[in-house]
Amino acid sequence: MNTRSFATLPSAGRKCAAALMCAALVFTAGGVSSFPVNAAGSVEMSTSYPGISVKPGQDVSFSLDFSNPGSTGESVSLSQSGLPSGWTGDFEGNGSEISEVYVKANSDAVSSSGSNSNDGLATYKVQVPDDAKNGDYTVTLKADSSTLKLKMHVTDEDTGTSGLTTDYTDQQGPTGTTFTFNTTLQNTTSEKQSYSLSADAPTGWQVSFKPSSGSTQVASVDVDANGSESLTVTVTPPDKVDAGDYEIPINAVSATQSLKTTLKVTITGTYDTQVTTSDGTLSFTANANHKKAVTLTVTNNGNIDLTNLNLTASAPTDWTTEFSESTIDSLAAGKSKTVTMYVTPAKNAVSGDYQMTVTASNDQNSVDTTMRVTVKTSTAWGIAGVAIIVVIIAALLGVFHKFGRH
Repeated sequence: MNTRSFATLPSAGRKCAAALMCAALVFTAGGVSSFPVNAAGSVEMSTSYPGISVKPGQDVSFSLDFSNPGSTGESVSLSQSGLPSGWTGDFEGNGSEISEVYVKANSDAVSSSGSNSNDGLATYKVQVPDDAKNGDYTVTLKADSSTLKLKMHVTDEDTGTSGLTTDYTDQQGPTGTTFTFNTTLQNTTSEKQSYSLSADAPTGWQVSFKPSSGSTQVASVDVDANGSESLTVTVTPPDKVDAGDYEIPINAVSATQSLKTTLKVTITGTYDTQVTTSDGTLSFTANANHKKAVTLTVTNNGNIDLTNLNLTASAPTDWTTEFSESTIDSLAAGKSKTVTMYVTPAKNAVSGDYQMTVTASNDQNSVDTTMRVTVKTSTAWGIAGVAIIVVIIAALLGVFHKFGRH
């Protein structure tokens, strides 16, 4: 405003203008050009899941988050409206019922831990009565001027409660098999849950848990509200576990929930049959065209009983083989059976080493054992030949003796 304009103002107007100019000069002289004003009602209340399905008689919780972009913290009052008759709802914080929360300033800035310092300041808990009718219900929450509508769909149908589920709970395999189960941990609550993981396995069994997205074994896992986590459960039986059916209960326990499922493993057993001679060597000596008795020991080194175990032999051409017991009706795990095998080499077999194979088999298992047979020919003709040679030599000596004197 210039001097001429100021002079043309009425007396009252000149006084008002002068006062304003003086005030402006005072603040300018002090170096202040504006006020740091925190706009009223800048706090905003929210929740990650404002709509949820519930069952009659169920308690539900909503985690409340608050943002405050202002430069100063604010204390805001909490209230609710629209709660149906017979329902109860309360604001809680730090384990106590509350009516106000203090929201820190600059809450839009994320902390170094990656989370907002005002998230989850309060919890709104609702108790749905047992006789609540199916339908949709809305409750309005207020934090001063911030309004939040919560929608609850009441149904007596299954809404998908928290649980521990496995794609295939029953698996089977022989001893030495490691079993892997794909398991899902589902959290249907409105709050993040931390679950400790454990297994009630038989003695000697090993059970480990790994998140499907990682390779490290874990003893606990965090699951977001209304979220899920995929787990790989590995079950390793002992080396010499007996054949049979086994149950392995696994548990996921949080502060408010205890979830369980049972894995089932069937060990079908291992087959391990051994055939050897009584002294443990896989060789023997036999004479051509003479029956040789060989004592065999048949052992069931597996962990499952054997039935209808047949004994057969594969020998060189024109050899004959037979067994004192060609079929073993039953051979328990860890037990042995003695059987005599009779082997007759061919009459024209020449002296030397030969191979033959003994087989023990049934519908589930078969094992071959190779043996070396050293054949010796008969000594009768050898003795006769030696005798003839002796006679000839004696005759020659007689002739030389008789005619040598002449």
